[in-house]
Amino acid sequence: MAIIDVVRFDGLKSRDWLIYKHPSEELVLGTQLIVQEGQVALFVKGGAVADVFHPGTHSLSTENLPILKKLVNLPFGKRTPFSAEIYFVNTTVRLNLLWGTVDPIQLVDPKYYVKLRIRAFGQMGVHVYDAATLFRKAIGGMQKADLVKLDEIKDYFRGILALKVKSAIADVIISSGISALEIAAKMEFITERVQEQIIPVFDDYGLSVVNFFVQSINFPDEDFAKINSILEDKAAFEIMGDNRYATKRSFDVYEGAANNQNGVAGSFVAGGFGLGAAMSMGASVGKTIGNPIQREETKVCISCNSRIPINSKFCPECGANNSEKICECGTKLAPGTKFCPECGKKV
Repeated sequence: MAIIDVVRFDGLKSRDWLIYKHPSEELVLGTQLIVQEGQVALFVKGGAVADVFHPGTHSLSTENLPILKKLVNLPFGKRTPFSAEIYFVNTTVRLNLLWGTVDPIQLVDPKYYVKLRIRAFGQMGVHVYDAATLFRKAIGGMQKADLVKLDEIKDYFRGILALKVKSAIADVIISSGISALEIAAKMEFITERVQEQIIPVFDDYGLSVVNFFVQSINFPDEDFAKINSILEDKAAFEIMGDNRYATKRSFDVYEGAANNQNGVAGSFVAGGFGLGAAMSMGASVGKTIGNPIQREETKVCISCNSRIPINSKFCPECGANNSEKICECGTKLAPGTKFCPECGKKV
């Protein structure tokens, strides 16, 4: 057996490597192990990590191989042969992961109660701080190879990241009550909260999160159209008031029925109202059309300025009292008069 005096790995020309396995597994006590800056050396026996060596020059002995000593029952003394796999882990590189939700996140808007199909995209950077944990949780379960490149491990963690981000974003939006229209303004807040849930996941693999960004959260135009319709109705209520808005909607129904080629009854039957309701509505429309209110037979409401029938005592729009009053002195008073112009008495 050839005696290995020095074990070292000077790296590759390209920096896209994460794990490198030393070609020789036959070693002896007394061999010099040189670990470069930005590297960690792992001694592995039977697929389990035994001892870990950080940057520096180490003379292999039973003192600095305590776990391996137990596994292979190493005797004391130099030049004692033993076998073990040596893996060098690159701790300087940063795994830059671009992530995105393959399937949309389906949730209900917490403010407008509209079903949303959200997609999110972003970027994340991590680096190795615990090489032994990374090997146990991720690398050790992969097919053994002399070299593991960054792209291979990226694919592994990209799937984990996409799954966790998907549930984290949904949790933040729902628990914080963020509506679809507020997402753009809350991007920094969402990023921070999602990152808080991502950090423990990668920490469990011996990786620390250097940065994390949610760059985009969007949803289809048709989902936004539903919210926009709700906002338009809400604005109409606020501007016109409940009664006027209801009146306007009823006239919209009349107009739609009149423009329907099947006639009033046909349109309401098609909409599920039934023939009886359609005929009743048609009679109401006919009554209104047959007895139009003439402008010369109307007056202006003293409260809301709506035009109302001249003989109306109360406004059909706002309910204000528009009846004519007579003072005790016999003088006729205009609606809304508070004092008699003849005797000065309070009405």
